[in-house]
Amino acid sequence: MRPRAALRIAGLACALLTLPVAPPARAADPSLACGAPADLLQAAIPLPATARAVQEGRLRVLVIGSASVFGPGTSGPEAAWPQRMQVLLARRFPGLEVQVTVRGGRGLMANETGGLLAGELVAMKPHLVLWQAGTVEAVRGVEPERMTEALNEGAAKVQAMGADLLLLDQQFSRFIRANSNIDVYREAIRLVAAAHGVPVLRRYEIMRFWAETDRVDLERAPRELRVVVADRLNACLAGAVTALLLDGIAEARGKATARP
Repeated sequence: MRPRAALRIAGLACALLTLPVAPPARAADPSLACGAPADLLQAAIPLPATARAVQEGRLRVLVIGSASVFGPGTSGPEAAWPQRMQVLLARRFPGLEVQVTVRGGRGLMANETGGLLAGELVAMKPHLVLWQAGTVEAVRGVEPERMTEALNEGAAKVQAMGADLLLLDQQFSRFIRANSNIDVYREAIRLVAAAHGVPVLRRYEIMRFWAETDRVDLERAPRELRVVVADRLNACLAGAVTALLLDGIAEARGKATARP
């Protein structure tokens, strides 16, 4: 599919996906995500493969992206958000075996992480893919269509094998906001997600909320506290991802219950 056609289709899908907000009794829990607004932790989009895997007691998760998936600047590998998310999911579902595989690297763009995705889909057959994208493209000023094409192709592969996909948009940064047209790339990710009917963790908005409310602000943290703040940022992000996943699992279970 050509990039422009993909964006047009995505725009139509975005207009169609005016789904109702899930009720407060559902899984979205602001306390899990360091006070992030509940509407940023809900997508009302089911994650059926994830729900089935949880029910069966074994969940394989693939996390791909650039440097942030490894928790740079934290106190160690276990402080990175994918590992913290693994702990939160296991705690939420006692007895669940959660396998998290992280792939990526500093400076990788969506076309490069898409190559990693293709290999891991065959190698590990994940039930759930978490794909962080867009920050490197925005910093480098790469044409958004290149990112869109890679994300569309990768999303199609994930869905063809019956797995769930969750996209994560860019991290919030005052420097990036001042030196790039970040909103164009954020919108491109939303359009891809709408075209494929998959949820997006609005990481940019969540991190901006944390920074503006003085909950977590890594950019303005004193040098001597940067590791502590980086650990907290990853813990909060793990909570936000987990909250959105719980929402998708609950949505999938609700739809299964409603079937005749």
